[in-house]
Amino acid sequence: MDRPDSATSSVSTSDDYVDLTPEYAREILDALHEEDTTRVAELVGELHFADIADLLGWAGSWERQQLVDVIRPDFDPELLTELDDELREEVIAQLGTAAVAEAISELDSDDVVEVIEDLEEAEQRELLGALSEIERARVQEALSYPEYTAGRIMQRELVAIPDYWSLGQTIDFLRSAKNLPEDFYDIIVVDPRYRPVGMVPLSRAIRTNRPVLVRDVMETEDMRTVLVTEEQENVAHLFRQRDLISAPVVDDNGRLVGVITVDDVVDVIDEEYEEDMMRMAGVGEEDDLSSDILDTTRSRFTWLLVNLGTAIGASMVIGLFQHTIESLVALAVLMPIVASMGGNAGTQTLTVAVRAIATRELSSTNAWRVVRKEVAVCTLNGLAFAVLSGLVSWLWFDNMRLGAVIGVAMVINLIMAGAAGAIIPLALERAGVDPAVSSSVFLTTITDVVGFFAFLGLAAAFLM
Repeated sequence: MDRPDSATSSVSTSDDYVDLTPEYAREILDALHEEDTTRVAELVGELHFADIADLLGWAGSWERQQLVDVIRPDFDPELLTELDDELREEVIAQLGTAAVAEAISELDSDDVVEVIEDLEEAEQRELLGALSEIERARVQEALSYPEYTAGRIMQRELVAIPDYWSLGQTIDFLRSAKNLPEDFYDIIVVDPRYRPVGMVPLSRAIRTNRPVLVRDVMETEDMRTVLVTEEQENVAHLFRQRDLISAPVVDDNGRLVGVITVDDVVDVIDEEYEEDMMRMAGVGEEDDLSSDILDTTRSRFTWLLVNLGTAIGASMVIGLFQHTIESLVALAVLMPIVASMGGNAGTQTLTVAVRAIATRELSSTNAWRVVRKEVAVCTLNGLAFAVLSGLVSWLWFDNMRLGAVIGVAMVINLIMAGAAGAIIPLALERAGVDPAVSSSVFLTTITDVVGFFAFLGLAAAFLM
């Protein structure tokens, strides 16, 4: 299909947004395939930038290119903060660094850091060049801190006042200042050396009489400062433990350098949870619904190789009792390999699917495309491990046909594992059941039953 021309109509910036549902997304994608770009622009213009980010994640590669062309005339740079790293790089490449550089000047410094920290050095320089000298210095300072620390996620835009001011002076300052953060919750009180000594919630400042001094209403006991080099996971724990809305960030000398707000911490909690969840299932953080099939296959291969080794080890233990098993001793020894490999391959797919459902990357709009991808990934890994397990079995028992049987059973079970790992959480989610809790039970049952049935069935047909 020829690519349609990019839309020339303006995308709406109305505050009355439409919620992105699978049906609404399908309407947009259908209009896209019908080359009705005017209609696409109208529909996309009704969405919040966060929903547009979800839509780009749901779309296929060609669809995503067309959607980016549609939003180009009224591109909202906050969209970039809602995309995962791989999609963000793809969108920036299509929009062009010059256009993105002009747009990101509207973002807060912490959002700018999030957008550019994973880009190539040349692209970073071009984007930084579009910022004012002060903003550029703030972003470069943030990039000098190690990844996953408070310095990377803190916001440099803040409100700091001396403790000898009155609330009237403070409110007048807030009304007249030109460089206030777009959103803030607390006013930080500092001493003459610019060290935080207290905080005044914005709501308290508004309710308090004007003559009252800041030092008389500021919070000191409940204020918690964060060292700029503190691990972001520890920062998230502090916010959870103390129910904080914001916290000042200080350098080694205790001087105020930034502030972390709860919206930043929510992102950290989500990121840390994703990392733990993905590692638990043996898939990389970069393994998501938008990654290439071959890249996904390679990223999961190592963990499956480890599990192949542990499965062979378990089979060798069973092999110690060969003399108690009659004529099908080899089958009894090798059965756990097929079931175990299917279970682990299915768990990898299941983990990505459950996480994608939780973050709204996976819905009925793109469900079958995801299922097809996961089946393709498991097929490729199945073929690779069919060769490995077949060779091991052949050499172990000196039986080539036995090696062929376990290889074919391996492919069958991994294909089923890929399909089940993607379909089960979708079905449970539609039925109103939490897929994160229930999916693994169904998956294990399916991979065990299919694995044993395929292996023993093939053995009965070709070895007996």
